[in-house]
Amino acid sequence: MSPEAQQMLQEFWPKVHDKIQKPKENDLKNQELPLARIKKIMKLDEDVKMISAEAPVLFAKAAEIFISEISLRAWIHTEDNKRRTLQRNDIAMAISKFDQFDFLIDIVPRDEMKPAKRQVRNLFLL
Repeated sequence: MSPEAQQMLQEFWPKVHDKIQKPKENDLKNQELPLARIKKIMKLDEDVKMISAEAPVLFAKAAEIFISEISLRAWIHTEDNKRRTLQRNDIAMAISKFDQFDFLIDIVPRDEMKPAKRQVRNLFLL
């Protein structure tokens, strides 16, 4: 892993923590994920009867942070392989490399977790 990648990972959670401690005025008003969909998913649990207005907002922010972290780790894998396009196997490798994502191992197919094969060029000596 490059020094830049290590620095990005080290700075990720402190930046998230700062954003949480010092929220901007529009942070909770503007959601990247649809709150209605999150509320619908929450209601899939039969034990959930009522949902406060704040709960989907908190779940949305938590999901955004989760997506950001896993995307950052996948992007680092992409750059380590000298590519500029994030692929499914990059996300799978990010999941398999870090223990905190073990709960996703059953969701991501194992064949996605195999490292990308590099093309080997045959060099013939004349």
